[in-house]
Amino acid sequence: MDDRPSGRDEAQPYPAEPPSEPAPGVEGAEGGGADEEPLGEERIFVATQWQLMWWKFRRHKVALASAIILIVIYLMSITCEFLAPYDPLVYDKRYFFAPPQRIGFVTKAGFTLRPVVYRYTIGYDENLLRVYKPDVEHAYPIHLFVHGNPYKMWGLVRTDLHLFGITDPDGTMFLLGTDRLGRDMLSRTLYGLRLSTSIGLVGVFLSFVLGILIGGFSGYYGGFFDTVVQRIIEFVICMPQIPLWMGLSAALPPHWPAVRVYFGITIILSLVGWTGLARVVRSKFLALREEDFVMSARLIGARETRIVLKHMVPSFFSHIIASITMSVPGMILAETALSFLGLGLRPPAISWGVLLQDAQNIKAVAQAPWLLIPGVFVVVTVLAFNFLGDGLRDAADPYAR
Repeated sequence: MDDRPSGRDEAQPYPAEPPSEPAPGVEGAEGGGADEEPLGEERIFVATQWQLMWWKFRRHKVALASAIILIVIYLMSITCEFLAPYDPLVYDKRYFFAPPQRIGFVTKAGFTLRPVVYRYTIGYDENLLRVYKPDVEHAYPIHLFVHGNPYKMWGLVRTDLHLFGITDPDGTMFLLGTDRLGRDMLSRTLYGLRLSTSIGLVGVFLSFVLGILIGGFSGYYGGFFDTVVQRIIEFVICMPQIPLWMGLSAALPPHWPAVRVYFGITIILSLVGWTGLARVVRSKFLALREEDFVMSARLIGARETRIVLKHMVPSFFSHIIASITMSVPGMILAETALSFLGLGLRPPAISWGVLLQDAQNIKAVAQAPWLLIPGVFVVVTVLAFNFLGDGLRDAADPYAR
């Protein structure tokens, strides 16, 4: 008896399922090809580690905004000579402790689309304190790309072109007020931005080199060398940081020029700040030195320096980047605190800590609160670095939910 279904020819095979329509963008789809970028899970499967980190980082909106803020801050520090309307060391004794000049669009002739600043008239109140009043009858238009105080861009190119300013030689434009000597606070804050932010990068770079080398070889070799290094790290960590910074900074000769003091402060901060990164690197190396790729590198005769720098360090480089980002604000705050106490950078050097020295007097702050504006820049920069570090730390493990 024939068990085949009735009506079906013996040579006729069972019909296969209809082929599913390929998704657009996948190879074989209509209008797609092998060169098109895969979508969805296939895109994740073929992505590199750095691509996965970038995709996760850009989902962290606060960290992304902080990165943009820091890019703007460092661009301002690079071009501070061009952005500053005045020489930060030039003073005008007529306008000491002058408040920020008001920007308006109304002149004696009527409304104007070009912003203007109003001239100050100087008077005295019943307490014989100087009072600055804007005179709306005399306005100075603000122009772009004006010629003013000459300077050397990056110490190389001599020019006198500024991004904005006023063309009247008798006029003034103090958008953030002046200090006790009549120096423009906006120009001084922009120049201080370069020194305060660069000392963080230089200090962290030196700490990065010391932490990677000392912590890496300590975890790689272990034994007596590891014991000695860890005791040194514990000794440095247990010392109170602020008195240590104060003692080492006070040891710098007072007759040193500002540039030499700058490098001295940077080296001091680096010698104190490498211990945390060294302990992190050591713990990672203790876990990695028995891995298969390390054993393979040893078997083929690779040198220890190559194993450490070429094989082990790149395996957790993303974590190191996050740690470095979190260390920069500590360096900036340390320099600001030392300079504020008079133990760091000293005038005529300009940093945020040096500028905040004028805010030590409560009477000066009560009469001129705009002297605290450099402190606002410090807070914004430190918060931006902290948020950026949080985003990089989360992106360093792109597979975590």
